[in-house]
Amino acid sequence: MRLDRYLAQSGERTRSEAARLLRSGAVRVNGEPVRDGGFHLKPNDRVELMGQTVEEKRFQYLMLHKPAGLLTAARDSRAPTVMQLLPESCARRKVLPVGRLDKDTTGLLLLTNDGELAHRLLSPKRHVWKTYKAAVTGRLTAADSQAFEQGIVLSDFTALPARMEILSAGEDESRARVQVREGKFHQIKRMFGALGHEVTALSRLTFGALSLPEELPPGQYRELTEEELAALRQEAGLAGPEEPEQSEPSEQPEQPERNENA
Repeated sequence: MRLDRYLAQSGERTRSEAARLLRSGAVRVNGEPVRDGGFHLKPNDRVELMGQTVEEKRFQYLMLHKPAGLLTAARDSRAPTVMQLLPESCARRKVLPVGRLDKDTTGLLLLTNDGELAHRLLSPKRHVWKTYKAAVTGRLTAADSQAFEQGIVLSDFTALPARMEILSAGEDESRARVQVREGKFHQIKRMFGALGHEVTALSRLTFGALSLPEELPPGQYRELTEEELAALRQEAGLAGPEEPEQSEPSEQPEQPERNENA
């Protein structure tokens, strides 16, 4: 691999920024200064930047606390997207959302350029559980919870059995924690709608093994920890902590189901 590309992929820097660092003499390979960005690295070469070892980071894994009002898309000419909350380097490295949340839905959103992991987590065969907190009109009852457990029949499909825990029930508004393991278009909204309730607010709390941290405010993101990534990989059936030899995803990773929330 070219040295300038290695430097660009190892952190949030462009090729031009890597070239500037090379020209300044801040980069060493095996202890020797190298200023040529076209220098080809061998497998065991050690790269240092200003005295610190640089390790290539091929894949990036982020969790974002999505605020309302943003589309879950790589780009859109009509409305702002979640990608505008991330550094430009994420777009260059094709870091994309795993699944989608509606424009008015908030909460946990996973983004990565690991195409294999994204595909496995979205596959209907995996049935990865997601947890949401919902506010709905009207009073929720035990009969509503039972309907979720049995699988609600909609016009075009019958939802898989889900879980709905009533957190509060008032005459005009109720709140609930919902767990689903599929992601059909507007599914949660349609499930509540079939029972006579309109969803007025929806936020995703968990995605598989990932939980939205209380300390992560809306609009902010962070890298996954090693423990979080290992748990996700295990859930996706990818044994071991090492990164897979997998090509980066295309502009939109394959998504068997149209929308991750409802």
